[in-house]
Amino acid sequence: MMKPRARDLNIPFEGTPGKYNAITDVDGITVGYSTIIEGESARTGVTIIHPRGRDNHEPVFAAWFPFNGNGEMTGSAWVEEGGFLEGPIGITNTHSVGIVRDTIIQWQAEHDKIFQSWSCPLVTETADGWLNDMNAFFVKPEHVREALENAESGSIEEGNVGGGTGMLCYEFKGGTGTSSRKLPESMGGWTVGVLVQTNFGRRFQLTIAGVPVGAHLKGNTIWTNGENPFVQDSGSLIIIIATDAPLLPHQLKRLAKRASLGMARTGALGGNGSGDIFLAFSTANIQAARGDEKGRTTLQSIVNDHLDPLLFSTAYATEEAIINSMVAAEDMTGHKGISIKALPHDRVREILENYKRIDGR
Repeated sequence: MMKPRARDLNIPFEGTPGKYNAITDVDGITVGYSTIIEGESARTGVTIIHPRGRDNHEPVFAAWFPFNGNGEMTGSAWVEEGGFLEGPIGITNTHSVGIVRDTIIQWQAEHDKIFQSWSCPLVTETADGWLNDMNAFFVKPEHVREALENAESGSIEEGNVGGGTGMLCYEFKGGTGTSSRKLPESMGGWTVGVLVQTNFGRRFQLTIAGVPVGAHLKGNTIWTNGENPFVQDSGSLIIIIATDAPLLPHQLKRLAKRASLGMARTGALGGNGSGDIFLAFSTANIQAARGDEKGRTTLQSIVNDHLDPLLFSTAYATEEAIINSMVAAEDMTGHKGISIKALPHDRVREILENYKRIDGR
C-alpha cells in the first residue's frame, strides 16, 4: 500500500502533475531501492535511477549544479566536461559512496553496459549519521545490486526507503520523495520529474504552501529550540531532475539551478554545512553520443524563449517532492537510541486551514 502524499493532505501546489506524480512520469525511467533496517543501528540504503531503464544505457545529456558543495557527487567532473551521463545514478549515505560506485562499475561490466572503455558512475549522498551508524558500513554490494535489478517504472515508494531510509528533514523524519509536472501541449507537452533525498533544514525554516508551519511545530526538535534563525545548518539535499524535453547540457544546468528555488520554497537557505547538489538530465536526443563516419550527429533543442515552463516546473516539482518525502516518512528510532518524529499530518492540515491554504478541490 502506498503511503500518504502531500496532496492527500490537501496541500496546494502549482502546476499539473503527471500520471504518477513521480520522476517515472518521464518515459523510460526506472527507480530501484534497497532498504536496510536491521538491529539498533542500521538505518540506511541505496537508491538507483536508470535514466533510460535498466536495459538501455545510451548516454543522456546532463548537467549538475552544486548549490552548496559540502557533499559528494562522483562522476560530476565528466558530466561537466563532456555533457553526458553514461549510466545509472546511485544515491546513498556519505560513507557508502565508494561501495555503490564500485558495484555499479562491476554491474555495468557484467552486463556490457559501459559506454566508453571505462566508467565514471554518478553516485551522490546525504549523511544519515544520526539514525544510522555510517562507520559500520552496512551497505554491501548485494544491496547495490538489489537496487539496480529491482528498478521499476510507475508509482514508486517514498519516505523511509532506499538511500533516504535514515534521513532527517527540518528536524522531522525525511527521506525519499518525488513529484512531476506535465506541461500542456500548447507549451510542448513535456514532462519534468524530480526525485529528492532530503536531509536538510531547521524547524523554524519549514514552509509549506507559503505557510510558516515550522513556527507552529516547535516540539520534538533534535538540534534547535525551533526559534534560532542563525543556528548552524548542516545536512544535505540531493535533487535529480529528469525531462523528456530536448535540452542541451547548458540548458539542463539552468534547470538544475532552479531546483534551488524549489528548496527555498520549503524554507531552507542552504547553510555552510549542507551538501545541496543537483543534477538534471534529458532523455531526448537518444543517439546524441554517437555520430556518423565523420563524427556528426543531429540534435534537437528548445530555444531559450520557450524554457520558462520547464524552469518553473522544476521549482514546483522540487518543492512538492521535498514535502512528499516528509509526508510519507514515519517515526524512526536508530543509532544510540536517537528517535525522530514524522511530520504530524493532522497538525499540518490544521495550520494550513488556519491560514486558509487548504486545497478545497
